[in-house]
Amino acid sequence: MKRRPLLKSTLAASALMLSGLFPFTLQAAETIKVGILHSLSGTMAISETSLKDMALMTIDEINAKGGVLGKQLEPVVVDPASNWPLFAEKGRQLLTQDKVAVTFGCWTSVSRKSVLPVYEELDGLLFYPVQYEGEELSPNVFYTGAAPNQQAIPAVEYLMSEDGGSAERFFLLGTDYVYPRTTNKILRAFLISKGVPESSIEEVYTPFGHSDYQTIVANIKKFSAGGKTAVVSTINGDSNVPFYKELANQGLEATDVPVVAFSVGEEELRGIDTKPLVGHLAAWNYFQSVENPVNEAFVSKWKAYAKAKNLPGADKAVTNDPMEATYVGLHMWAQAVEKAGTTDVGKVRDALAGQTFEAPSGYTLTMDEKNHHLHKPVMIGEVQDDGQFSVVWETESPVRAQPWSPYIPGNDKKPDHAVKSN
Repeated sequence: MKRRPLLKSTLAASALMLSGLFPFTLQAAETIKVGILHSLSGTMAISETSLKDMALMTIDEINAKGGVLGKQLEPVVVDPASNWPLFAEKGRQLLTQDKVAVTFGCWTSVSRKSVLPVYEELDGLLFYPVQYEGEELSPNVFYTGAAPNQQAIPAVEYLMSEDGGSAERFFLLGTDYVYPRTTNKILRAFLISKGVPESSIEEVYTPFGHSDYQTIVANIKKFSAGGKTAVVSTINGDSNVPFYKELANQGLEATDVPVVAFSVGEEELRGIDTKPLVGHLAAWNYFQSVENPVNEAFVSKWKAYAKAKNLPGADKAVTNDPMEATYVGLHMWAQAVEKAGTTDVGKVRDALAGQTFEAPSGYTLTMDEKNHHLHKPVMIGEVQDDGQFSVVWETESPVRAQPWSPYIPGNDKKPDHAVKSN
């Protein structure tokens, strides 16, 4: 006798849904939500906006092939606006309100560290696509950018080599936050272990958004009078533009004092006259200029997407390392979900171990079985007058990340895993 009212209410609800009057639909159940947590305004927008767009392109690509588990991916884009505490707030919103299955986001380590407690508390999944200082292993984060042994240390070794100019003195210049300071702590210890005296190492930091580099560049010129000098730049965001312009203004050329950058790629160089910067360097795991069929297709797809979506500067659209890392990360996550048969974080985390992907870099990248980092090639590129990089050095095969630097006393005692019991 009690089943008939229930049947009536069910039929009524169905009718309302079909009529569009019911406040809930089946839409949420038919899609898998993917969070995109990147600064689209503020000082980091110059670097992060393209990562948002690359994530959207990759989602479209996956959806065009049938989606994941037979469902379409639905992007949920938020803008933390280069405001570090706001990253945590937006991350919590993605997990608790939007119910995303995974998040792709952050650039600076301070933004990642802002959201980290939230993702560990709520057992969310974050893919982080940028090089970082390496001293972290969270079970809730997959690190698709470089650890120091996949970028910073090889770059300095190159500068010390004959091919790299046989540098003897090092000016470490960075934005004042955790990544540059910790990376330079590692590099200082590494340089000292190679016999470089403390007096031949200089460290200078500037705040986010800094624009006046006149005095700093003058000091670099003065410091370089003491011997063969190289600048290691961990400047982030839009401060790179005035820094490189000041190098040109003061006539500091790569033949005099080469600069190797860890956060400057093709995207950042789009807004700069690169002719005076020819010969300066960047260390990454991918450059748009690498020649292989996978990269040719990747670059073509991106240029076509930028044009179709009428993105700013679409006529000069470029790819870069963090964009490739975003692309690889999204595809690896999709593969892991298919393998797990679910978006459950614990099961996807297990399925990600050992995943491989034929990357635009020209290498097969592997997600490490234990430490949540990609095995990646290391490349050093030289700025060309067209804003691209000519690869002057690269490893023969992908390098396994060492998240804990052996150059800092005690770090060798840290655990080499990010496994979480479910």
